[in-house]
Amino acid sequence: MKLTRTVRRIGKAVLTGSVLAPLVFGACAPAWAVGQFVVTPVRIFMQPRDRAAAVTISNEGDEEMVMQADVFVWKQKPGGEDELTLSEDLFLSPPIIKLAPKSRQVVRLAMVRPARSAEQLTYRMIVREIPEARPNANDVQVQIALAFSMPVFVTPPGAKSRVECAVERTAADAVRVACENAGTAYAQVREFVLSGPAGDKLASRETGIYILPSIKRTFDIKRAEGPIPGGKATLAVTLDDGSTRTFDVTVAE
Repeated sequence: MKLTRTVRRIGKAVLTGSVLAPLVFGACAPAWAVGQFVVTPVRIFMQPRDRAAAVTISNEGDEEMVMQADVFVWKQKPGGEDELTLSEDLFLSPPIIKLAPKSRQVVRLAMVRPARSAEQLTYRMIVREIPEARPNANDVQVQIALAFSMPVFVTPPGAKSRVECAVERTAADAVRVACENAGTAYAQVREFVLSGPAGDKLASRETGIYILPSIKRTFDIKRAEGPIPGGKATLAVTLDDGSTRTFDVTVAE
């Protein structure tokens, strides 16, 4: 079986019919390099008064690419699972992107009407390759459709996250961290560090998970070697803006 693209798998794979689409989710880097195309920026931040934002997509390959862009309202279920609903709140121009080899295209994202909400509005702009637009070689049985999912945040003045976290033991060498975002804007956790009373590092975990407003999510943290001692401890939560929030916690014996 021969594939038409070599893909560096960054995100989780989504099976759509007979097409396997690696769907890339939010990252910190200033640009995504996915297969043969590059996207910048990787996240869009808008204010209600902004008229439009721009995204640049570059085709670094030697073949023409045809892509389609859609915007979805991005919510999370109580357990944190993403829930996407096709939206017409934002207008994409152009919605169909044709990229000649070694070329680039600017996609503009504009609000149809001014946002009127005290809470941050969250969307995802998903751009996927349309493999059917490319001619197939005779020996090709499966095509790989490249795709990425870009967070879009429309943030009113004063909206911000407010994360509260607690821990519970789940095993001798593991704890479960439960974090709730009681604020009005997203939070994205970069790292958890659990430390003992003397400041000694007991366990840690890196992540990139988003917690949208009013959502509670759990994270399992396991110590690399040996058990996690019970008693007083400190949980440091580092967010994507570089800030760290510290919580005094107690690990059960």
